[in-house]
Amino acid sequence: MVFHIFLIVTILLPKAPVQAVEMKASASDEHILRLAVMSDPITLDPSVAEDTTSVAFIQALFDGLTRIGKDGKAHESMAEKIEVSDDLVTYTFHLRNAKWSNGDPVTAHDFEYAWKQVIDPENAASYAYQMFPIKNAEKAQWGEASLNEVGVKALNDKTLQVTLEHPTPYFLELTSFYSYYPVNKKLANSNPNWAQNVNTHVGNGPFKLTMWERGDRIKLIKNDNYWDKNSVRLDGIDFSIIRDGDQEFSKFLKGELDWAGSPLGNIPANAVPKLIEHRLLYVKPIAGVYWYKFNTEQPPFQNAKIRKAFAYALDRQTLFENVSMYHIAALGVVPPSMKVKEMHYLKDNDVETAKKLLAEGMMEMGIKSLPHITLSINSGEGHEVIAREVLRQWKESLGVDVKLEVKEWQVHLEDMHDGNYQLGRMGWLADFNDPINFLELFKYKDGGTNDTRWENSKYIELLNQSSMEKDPIKREKIMEQAEQILMDEMPVMPIYYYINSWVKREYVQDVVIDGLGSVDYKWASITE
Repeated sequence: MVFHIFLIVTILLPKAPVQAVEMKASASDEHILRLAVMSDPITLDPSVAEDTTSVAFIQALFDGLTRIGKDGKAHESMAEKIEVSDDLVTYTFHLRNAKWSNGDPVTAHDFEYAWKQVIDPENAASYAYQMFPIKNAEKAQWGEASLNEVGVKALNDKTLQVTLEHPTPYFLELTSFYSYYPVNKKLANSNPNWAQNVNTHVGNGPFKLTMWERGDRIKLIKNDNYWDKNSVRLDGIDFSIIRDGDQEFSKFLKGELDWAGSPLGNIPANAVPKLIEHRLLYVKPIAGVYWYKFNTEQPPFQNAKIRKAFAYALDRQTLFENVSMYHIAALGVVPPSMKVKEMHYLKDNDVETAKKLLAEGMMEMGIKSLPHITLSINSGEGHEVIAREVLRQWKESLGVDVKLEVKEWQVHLEDMHDGNYQLGRMGWLADFNDPINFLELFKYKDGGTNDTRWENSKYIELLNQSSMEKDPIKREKIMEQAEQILMDEMPVMPIYYYINSWVKREYVQDVVIDGLGSVDYKWASITE
């Protein structure tokens, strides 16, 4: 795998003269971490969340059976003891004594309820597929089995038994994922809107919600009912909602924020060179892909050759240079950290092949000119800068004019899910460290995350085979074949693999950003 020059910033360490960019500030007497976030979370209910902003808050407010530690591995959390059967399909979780933030005991029934809420087809949870390793979960999602037949059962208040369809080597890592978090069953049954209001929100995590002024500010405070409260060193976290990267960075320079940039904020592109020059930028590659999805039910993108033409015509290296960004060109769907194939699936800036594919695709569709094409993106300085450079390249290489449509994030997300787009920007950050997490996004056309409406029977067959294959080498080969089909059909056009970049005060320590891009403030501290 070639890691392009844009990865060079990962070797930089934040040791240089801070006076060069006037970043002096001191920690406050209270241990309150001051952060920026670009938008409100859409929900604080783990059973229906799907966007990265909501997830970051949910990880602070909830705790699962396991939790990813500072070492990047899953450790017992709400589960005090875990027993696994010899055939690796039955897991028995023994819960520790723990309370919800309102003082209610956390029980195994809360876990069973929450998991079945995710699986229940009535709730249309986008992440229901994460539960599919559980026996009959997939059948229940498609209405072919009842929720009572799903292999998750509270044996008593403190014991949860889970039966899988087949051995799943990453299952304990999955139980740290937010879709596997519990929900207070009693509260959720009495108030369906419990997660949208400060006065009714209840969690079982390191922090609890104390303020939510939409569009302005969100505050969390330490949860004294948390089972591991002695590990929580912050008194609270104060989030300012700042949609503009320049404004966020300005507040950081003035000492009003302790952190600016990824994973929840944005550093303006014009600030990056000076931060690199003075060795102040923290950078970390993560398992995520920024891509444009094709709606394969909308003309002209029903045709695979036309989709591939748009993907092949893009010059990703020039794109990064022209928009002053530091990324790794994505020439496949699975990111480098979990790659099953060393060779690229497509060639960057292959304009001649792109022109040939476009002509052949139009001939197959029986059209002499392309219909009007619109690229839909969500608002945000970075997305629009990238999109305008992509549109410029398509005009130059293919002679195609593409219109740009910018929407607020929630509207954009709903339109993508509803199929109200031709070509749309999205991205994906891994939930667990396995290639299947990227490949399974496109398994079924009606899946909660497959906005492309693409489906391929051989692809489905290969993914099913991979789930049953116990030999890791053979399993990798199967997934390699699946990714090849995905790139041959090109329902999604990879652009770059994510790299998180940020600046922070020296006194901010132990904010954990794992290799998947998830952020955890449980162990964070402010030290003089």
